[in-house]
Amino acid sequence: MNYDEALQFIHSTYKFGSKLGLERIKRLMELLGNPQDCCKIIHVAGTNGKGSTCNLIHDVLMESGYKTGLFISPYLEEFTERIQINKQKIDKDSLTRIAELVRDKVNTMVSEGYDHPTEFEVVTAIGFKYFQEQNIDFLVLEVGMGGRFDATNVIKKPLLSVITSISYDHMEQLGNTLEKIAFEKAGIIKENSTVIIYPQTINITNVIKDVAKEKNAKVYEADKSNIEKTKSDITGQWFKYLKRDVFELPELKINLLGEHQLLNALTALSALEIIKDKGYDISTKSIENGFSNCKHPGRFEIINKNPYVILDGGHNIDGIRSFTNTLKEYFKDKVTFFFGILKDKSPEEALQLILPLAKEIYTLTPLSPRALKAADLAGLIKKYSDIKVIPLENYEDMLPIIKNAGKNEIIAFSGSLYMIGNVRTLLRNNGITNNL
Repeated sequence: MNYDEALQFIHSTYKFGSKLGLERIKRLMELLGNPQDCCKIIHVAGTNGKGSTCNLIHDVLMESGYKTGLFISPYLEEFTERIQINKQKIDKDSLTRIAELVRDKVNTMVSEGYDHPTEFEVVTAIGFKYFQEQNIDFLVLEVGMGGRFDATNVIKKPLLSVITSISYDHMEQLGNTLEKIAFEKAGIIKENSTVIIYPQTINITNVIKDVAKEKNAKVYEADKSNIEKTKSDITGQWFKYLKRDVFELPELKINLLGEHQLLNALTALSALEIIKDKGYDISTKSIENGFSNCKHPGRFEIINKNPYVILDGGHNIDGIRSFTNTLKEYFKDKVTFFFGILKDKSPEEALQLILPLAKEIYTLTPLSPRALKAADLAGLIKKYSDIKVIPLENYEDMLPIIKNAGKNEIIAFSGSLYMIGNVRTLLRNNGITNNL
């Protein structure tokens, strides 16, 4: 098996769909020697903010001198982004070798009468095996979908669980109320464990607390009053952390933009406090460096100036709302949008947020079987607005539009992570990235 064949094997399992349940992943882990028991795990669930929170925690632990794994999904440009140690992506030889091993164990499973694992289960197994082989100290583990029946929940005893912002997404699988969704996310809480909760409405926190009480788990709520923004511009945000019983921190800077990112940083700090309280060395300097160096590509990422080109993978209504709020905070002029969205991500509701800020809109088709076609999206926009809207057949068609834009133009790509990764690669390859 070579690298391309390894990816082909992984992606070929897409046809097995997204099946919730832990029976398959538990058996696969057993056949691999239970690599998920290899290290101290910070397990992170939520609807939005998981990736940013994971990256912030990972970068601080790395700066503290720990060999720290990071498991995230989906990837933006390259598959190997999903499995990292200290910011280094899994090498292609290791991925190929472990994928071949996992394939052999999958064949064993199927011969025993088990259903074939899903794509996410296969990727999770590859990640756990790699982290075990590399003898890491910590693993920051992002849930794929939900929590209770997510493949990552095969772990037995995390050091800490974190639940980030909860809103509507994947409702067919997780439920059609915030309380039902919160219950599924809270499924990562284990007996006698510790959980951190991002600041959110009381109906959500009460559900999480009820689950924690049943599991005899300690609950810590990140408190908005502990953070005070001091300034912000398009290079980042500065803030003070007012809680001083564990860390005495100077003013901190994060590169991540938007009010929601301050709350993600607050949640990460709350998690780091617990890790320090458990006896691990987390210094002031490691927090300063980890936060100031942390980047999360594709999340309100300004990749070019003159004109401004912004990429944001907000892929549900709450994410798109955060994106448009951040746009309004930093830019006062109307925006040229390149917009693409999946059919099941409430496109009409998303347009109500996008249209008031738009000067013109070019529609794109995300590379997904669930994509809303560019022409259909353009037709939908015309139902609500007489704004100039042009569907683009090919992503390359956007290049002359951007290259001919005035220096003061604001150009924003939004709506789907499937789209943002492909756009980012195309813009990089064509030199439209003077801010990277």
